Amino acid sequence: MIPFSSFSGRIVAVLGLGRTGLSAAHALMQSRAEVWAWDDDAAARDTGARAGVPLVDLTRCDWSMPNTLVLSPGIPHTHPRPHPVVTLARDAGCEVIGDIEMLARAQRDATFIGVTGTNGKSTTTALLGHILNAAGRPTQVGGNIGVPVLNLQPAVPGGLFVLEVSSYQLELAPSLTFDVAVLLNISADHLEHHGGMAVVGVDDGPSRAIFEKLRETGERAVIPISGGRHATGGVHATDGVLRDVSAAENTAVLDLRLLAHLPGGHNWQNAAAAFAAARAVGVPPHAIASGIQSFPGLRHRQEPVATIDGVTYVNDSKATNPDAAAKALACYDNIYWIAGGRAKEGGLEAMEPYLERIRHAFLIGEAADAFAAALTGKVALSKSGTLEAAVAEARALAPHDGRDAVVLLSPACASFDQFDNFEDRGDVFRALVGALRRVVDS
Repeated sequence: MIPFSSFSGRIVAVLGLGRTGLSAAHALMQSRAEVWAWDDDAAARDTGARAGVPLVDLTRCDWSMPNTLVLSPGIPHTHPRPHPVVTLARDAGCEVIGDIEMLARAQRDATFIGVTGTNGKSTTTALLGHILNAAGRPTQVGGNIGVPVLNLQPAVPGGLFVLEVSSYQLELAPSLTFDVAVLLNISADHLEHHGGMAVVGVDDGPSRAIFEKLRETGERAVIPISGGRHATGGVHATDGVLRDVSAAENTAVLDLRLLAHLPGGHNWQNAAAAFAAARAVGVPPHAIASGIQSFPGLRHRQEPVATIDGVTYVNDSKATNPDAAAKALACYDNIYWIAGGRAKEGGLEAMEPYLERIRHAFLIGEAADAFAAALTGKVALSKSGTLEAAVAEARALAPHDGRDAVVLLSPACASFDQFDNFEDRGDVFRALVGALRRVVDS
């Protein structure tokens, strides 16, 4: 863990004892701070206590003693209303920060690259980290992608941190200015967190407006990136060919259509963003292209699992809403679609343009009835109920397609009705497909 000498001997409150909160508490304890930790959930408090974290009820403590509150992601500090503990801390003049701010204070000499936006953050962050490490640049990846930033190691000279960050986390990191900031899609009220170089997606209206605003101010270099349109002066992947047009010449870098681990226009935008950010810190184009080609992809995000009897099985369990599932449907032509779970608000309108690609839908979980009602008459469907049944039914139908069929788990729903999380759901899918493979190979 990274040492935090500035907190030594001070009382620091930590609210939230999930993965990030426990990481912050342990980092502070190792730095000889006195930690007062709390979580509204009794089970989380028990977990913290078993991990040796001191518990203090922050709803009843003397707020004249701590001068810092470290807040875990997901705990509201502004909208729709601040958590009561946040209000108590601020009323007492206590600063409220997150773990990203702690990292920024402790590693002032490191190079920081931030990736934010509604969609594509994890893939872009992982891809960029892979490119930089493959090019010999000592890089650590953390943040929302799964590794708490305070579990990272101190940066070596010339080291970089590539962080996936939410707008919420940016609001709790007031002193951090990124050396390179990637905005795939974001609202304009968070621009103050981004530094000397901004890489901005221009594939949707709000993001284009942000790009124009940044370019007009002239306060920072701005590189537009796109997965499907020409981005003058930037990087784009029109027709799937990654091109660098940031200089005078128009250079074709790589044909992304040949890469199974980065399918579709949304992933082409991710690749363009990673290319632009890596160029901004001095990595040559040929090294970036090599890194993109060797990137293994992320688990549970359009992850090719196996090809059995000419049918490709794809794990996109991370698609927990209709917009995310629509992006996956757009990537394939003959789809045997496994969908359902615990539905989120909104309907299936985002998928309407791609329903003709679906040969059969296999519906599971709590949303099966509602999805069936919405899709009846539009696609052939079965109410399979469970993921195991859906995979078996898809296995029976898809090999007879004869048209490069794809069995796609892209649920458009949360997983909590039948699984612990989307990772658990994806792992079960992988195991089921693995069992099919073993039967075929035996």
